[in-house]
Amino acid sequence: MSSDIAQRLIDLETRLAFQEHALAELSDALAAARNEEARTALLLHRALEELRQLRTALSASPFSADPTQEPPPPHY
Repeated sequence: MSSDIAQRLIDLETRLAFQEHALAELSDALAAARNEEARTALLLHRALEELRQLRTALSASPFSADPTQEPPPPHY
């Protein structure tokens, strides 16, 4: 009977060690995913800011896409 209890204890310790290892791997993966998400959010924020600046620069440009703002062709 003592042998059965010892084997069960070994099995439980093995399972616990495996679960602790799996939990550590999941924790590392979650931390990496959070870092990647933060990096992606920062890149998106920068891209949106650049787009806003480009739109502002284009709207202030004398060569805007509005045809009513363009001078007539030279042959008129």
